[in-house]
Amino acid sequence: MRKPLLVALLAALPLFAACTQNTDGSQASDAGGERTITVTSTDDGCDLSATEAPSGTLTFRVANDGSAVTEFYLLGEDGQRIVGEVENIGPDLSRELVVSAPAGRYVTACKPGMKGEGIRGDFTVTTSDQEPTAATDDAAVDQALASYEDYIHEQTEQLVDKTRQFVDLYTSGDDDAARALYPEARTHWERIETVAESFGDLDPKMDAREADLEPGQKWTGWHRIEKDLWPPASGYRPLTDQQRTTYADDLMANTETLEGRIEKLGFTIDQVANGSRGLLEEVATGKVTGEEEIWSHTDLWDFQANVDGARVAFEGLEPIVEQNDPELADALETRFAELQKLLDAQREGDGFVSYDRLTQDEVKELSHAVNALSEPLSRLTAAVLG
Repeated sequence: MRKPLLVALLAALPLFAACTQNTDGSQASDAGGERTITVTSTDDGCDLSATEAPSGTLTFRVANDGSAVTEFYLLGEDGQRIVGEVENIGPDLSRELVVSAPAGRYVTACKPGMKGEGIRGDFTVTTSDQEPTAATDDAAVDQALASYEDYIHEQTEQLVDKTRQFVDLYTSGDDDAARALYPEARTHWERIETVAESFGDLDPKMDAREADLEPGQKWTGWHRIEKDLWPPASGYRPLTDQQRTTYADDLMANTETLEGRIEKLGFTIDQVANGSRGLLEEVATGKVTGEEEIWSHTDLWDFQANVDGARVAFEGLEPIVEQNDPELADALETRFAELQKLLDAQREGDGFVSYDRLTQDEVKELSHAVNALSEPLSRLTAAVLG
């Protein structure tokens, strides 16, 4: 019997407004089934084969016909809550998003270049005889959701506590202690990153990287403070005490707002599964490349936290996967272990070596292990939905 490794967790990425509308409303074609919708993302368009489908398990087959990497989202009616997302879809590549959607109004969106506002359109799910339920009579589902919610809340509480300690050190000028605590505090953010990112207004304020800023966007949050703690060798003007206090207070206030919003969240089984996959995509797009912590080079802390979160989400669902697709359960357990072995080889003391000390071969080996895990993990949602 497999033994869960209790370490971390899940779920989603931000999205904002839109420009071009999707194709006009029609029902999903019989060729792909009523609940299968093809999506064509281009540099300036987001075309769906249908903008209406019956409730139940929906599959969005997303093809990137554009010139830049793209993402696709299914959002709640408010355009903020992320129901499901699939990202890192390179040109000429295709990915699938599988969600369990009850009847209601939704918003779909493509995000060419993974920057800017995104291309939105309305989407309607009609009531059907396959209307999703909470499956509250399924003990395995109940246990998975309860464990997942407990984990998210625990990590959020720790994030608030560690962030408060961090900003106190930073504003008091104890930079050595602040630098030491930075990756530890960030671990709790990375373990709930996809959940945190589902709040599209908070994530850019808290976790924006300098290289990803839009014209006119004010830079705040973790990475603004990171640069001040690990300043470039030349050409950088340190923040004043007053500026430090301003940025620290802003980060703390947004962290407390995040905690309040997460307390009100509920989760569905497909959100847990998609969140596991989403965290691995965070590793592939930011941590393996070394772009996430470009000043501090603490990327391996983030890498481990994302993997922890993805694994914890999977382990909560594992009894369901073992029943529905035992080969997938075995493959995921094996691939998680292989990736963890590579991460463990980079440990130093209570943490990890600086990412800029890794050789090209070591980075490539980690990247290959992430890709090897991503493939079976992309099938997790379909497996838990049966």
